[in-house]
Amino acid sequence: MTQTPAEKTNIAIVRKFFEVGPSKGDLAAAGALLHPGFSLHTPLPTPGPGVEAMKNVIVTCRAAFHDLNVTVDDIMAVEDRVTARFTARGIHKGEFMGLPPTGKAITMTGIEIFRIKDGKIVELWGEVNLMGLMQQLGILPAPA
Repeated sequence: MTQTPAEKTNIAIVRKFFEVGPSKGDLAAAGALLHPGFSLHTPLPTPGPGVEAMKNVIVTCRAAFHDLNVTVDDIMAVEDRVTARFTARGIHKGEFMGLPPTGKAITMTGIEIFRIKDGKIVELWGEVNLMGLMQQLGILPAPA
């Protein structure tokens, strides 16, 4: 399936977001990729709506997981939607969702769907493997 120029542009926007936001913590650069009417839909607790909620997620995750790096494993676009499967890696050195730091290395996977409008990310729906993360941190038992 051949991608349109708009779909290729949308993929580049999402790749850039992962690179500058979660991986580098550059809130200004990440914010510049978000539409003013941005809406976030994830299982992570986010105080407030919009762009500030996304910036808060980035700050919170980077504070909890030292050397956080997010790699895009798969990415595809159809019209204004971009879907990315990603892997986040870091070391749990700060509080996360009320859990004190464990010092353990983590690898967390997830899938996010982005909607692009006017060259900016206007919506993000995300699902992450929080159960796997809790098992890695020793909060839940690993499967037998």
